[in-house]
Amino acid sequence: MKDAVYQGVAHPWLCDVMGHMTTRHYVAMFDDASYHFLFKVFGWTPEQAAELQLGWADVKHVIEYAAEVGSGDLLAVTAEFVRLGGKSATAKYTMHNLSRNEVAATLESTSVLFDMAARKATAIDGEMRQQAERFLTEPA
Repeated sequence: MKDAVYQGVAHPWLCDVMGHMTTRHYVAMFDDASYHFLFKVFGWTPEQAAELQLGWADVKHVIEYAAEVGSGDLLAVTAEFVRLGGKSATAKYTMHNLSRNEVAATLESTSVLFDMAARKATAIDGEMRQQAERFLTEPA
């Protein structure tokens, strides 16, 4: 497993009436992982976003649930880029259930680099692209 960008626990209050973690909390954990991944790749922080007026806006999510996550399971999320476009980046997040030694879910998330003043997507420049390419999955 690659280095985790997020670790968490499926606490009982994150589970639904059937005893497994409910969808809203998968999304929350993946969202938290995305902030850690953006920091790891770009050093991106809320302060930097405010200063540069640049952020990231999610435009597409595809979640696949692979195995049940129950109360008390220990989880780790890894991340990599699978595509870099002119204004967008697609990342794949994999949630590993450490307690059961299996993949619990994946999220493929497409985000655009967002000009917060103009309120629209903007180009990913050369320096940012170079930083992101280090985390890009090699073509098969």
